[in-house]
This record gives sequence, structure tokens and C-alpha cells, in this order.
Amino acid sequence: MTLPKPTPLVLTGERTAPGHTLEQYWFARHEVAYQWSVETIRRFSQETGNIDEVDDLAIVDAGCGEGYGAQLLATALRAKVVGLELDTAAAQHAQARYGDTVTVLEANLDDWPVDSDSTDIVVSMQVVEHLWNLPKFWSEAKRVLRPGGLMIITTPNRLTFSPGLGRGEKPTNPFHVEEFDMEQLATLIADAGFAEVTCFGLHHSSELKDWESQNGDLVGLQVEAALNAEADGTEWPESLVAKISSVTNDDFEISPANPDTCADLVITARKLLDD
Repeated sequence: MTLPKPTPLVLTGERTAPGHTLEQYWFARHEVAYQWSVETIRRFSQETGNIDEVDDLAIVDAGCGEGYGAQLLATALRAKVVGLELDTAAAQHAQARYGDTVTVLEANLDDWPVDSDSTDIVVSMQVVEHLWNLPKFWSEAKRVLRPGGLMIITTPNRLTFSPGLGRGEKPTNPFHVEEFDMEQLATLIADAGFAEVTCFGLHHSSELKDWESQNGDLVGLQVEAALNAEADGTEWPESLVAKISSVTNDDFEISPANPDTCADLVITARKLLDD
């Protein structure tokens, strides 16, 4: 497999980026959610009678990071995509690298520089676990969406990402404020006033599960290798690096089945038509 051209954005562990061997598992896990979102948005447009206007969709990618996902949405849907990113270096990088097809704005997700009732779709991938003011995020997402607009959220499943961590407890990951389970996150979204809250989960494929049954949890192995490298410079095991570099989007699948055992929570919801 040929990896994408590496991004010059410095990796800190807070966000993933294309083209880095040791990030390939995380990049594929994140990118497949964007690809699933493309098909979900197409179905949404068809169901709402706007399939002929899909090229004119206005999409906000809230917390766009490196920018690869905003770029994917823009090119796959020929949509008008605005990426919002708090980190100055990431926002500048995304605008420089993808600015021919997307617009990237440096913005705090407490206060979006987007007009009210102006957006068809809000996408936010692997972001809500980083936020200190989640109620304000829901409020801003609902404000910018047009009545009936669609929101798509993904975030790590606390039950599998941090086994044993309770609701509201501070995660070990230094970049995470709080991690969620499916019932908890769906309730938060419904309580924020969204309708048609629908839950899916991103799972490892059967092939990846078979590999893990023989070798151990792939996420846990990566965390262990990273901690050892940071502590004393230990090289990552060659077999683990080989496995990570071979992971593709086909190693993940998104379905409504078994939400408690999924790797990532995936939730769609809509703004009420009369809101």
C-alpha cells in the first residue's frame, strides 16, 4: 500500500494526519468516518428532496484539524466546506494545503464565525472529547444549521478506548477532557434539542479482529510502544509497525450493531424544522 504524501504539520498526539507510518491506523480509522459521512449526506439529500442541489450544500467541519476530512467532503460532494480549527498552526496548514477547495477559519468552537441558519451539514470528527464547554458547542451547531439540517458526530467510545473509566472522570489521554459511551452521548445531543438522534458504531473488521485475537489489542499495543519510546527511546516492534502500516479503510466498518463494543461512537441528528 502506498501511503499519502506526508503532511509537514508537526504531530503532537492531539490530532492525526496523512502520510505518517505510525499514524496510519488512526488516519484510516478517522478517514473512513468521513467517507461514511459522504454517503450519509448523499442519502440525506435524496431523502429531503435536495439530491439535485447536492453541489450547493454548505458544510461546516467543526474542529477540522489537519484538513484532510474537509478536503474529502468538498471534493466528494462538490460542496462548499468551511473548516473551523482553534490551533493556529493547524488552521494555517489546512488553509495553505487545501485552500483551493475549502475555507479554513481559526475559531474557538464556543463561538463559530458562521451565520445562523446558513449551514446544511455540521460534521465534527473526534472533537467533542476535547471540549471544555460542550453545551456551547451543541448550541453553536444548532444555531448555524438550517431548520432540518444534519449533524454528524464521532468520538472514541469510552468503554473500549479507556476501559474502566467512569462517566465524567478525567481520561488518561492528556488531550481529552471527557470521553463518552453511546447512551450518554445520545442523551446529551437529544437534551441539547436535536431530533432523530441515530446511533452507529465504528468497529474493527473481522480480519483485524482475527489479527488481534492472535497478537493482542492493536490500540493497546500502540499505546505501550509509544510510552516505551518516550520513556527510554525503545524502538517500536517491527511486527507492530508492519501491521500498522498495512491498515486501510477496509479494516473498519460502521453499523448500528453492538454499540458498547465499538471503537468509535458515530451519531447523526437533525435540527428541528421549526427551530
